Amino acid sequence: MRSPAPEDDAEYLHQYVAQSRRAIRALHDARASIAQVEGRAKSGDGLIEAIADGHAAPTRLRIDPQALRLTEAALGKKVAEVLRAAQDDAGRQAREIADGVHDVTAALPAPLDETFVRARVDQALNDLA
Repeated sequence: MRSPAPEDDAEYLHQYVAQSRRAIRALHDARASIAQVEGRAKSGDGLIEAIADGHAAPTRLRIDPQALRLTEAALGKKVAEVLRAAQDDAGRQAREIADGVHDVTAALPAPLDETFVRARVDQALNDLA
């Protein structure tokens, strides 16, 4: 969105606010979607399963009693791998959601600042002279 001619300021500001609202709505929707993300992973033998939320925090871990036959080190390694895979899956899903919002936010015009208003005041003064 390029800066308008002075006579188009009202329409420009209307479009500016509308685009800003769309971006804010898209960000809120993305945040709600990320809150619903569940990254899932399971060990190859199916004995260990994990779920992580949209912020990659583990929320559930299931260990089949048969997995307890593994050595402590082997069980720890397998649990860590499954947890990491669930977190990676959750992170991937969250990134996809965030990437979908990028187009909306990238289209926002530069913020209006004092230079916009100053340019209008200077132009009005010049028009009076």
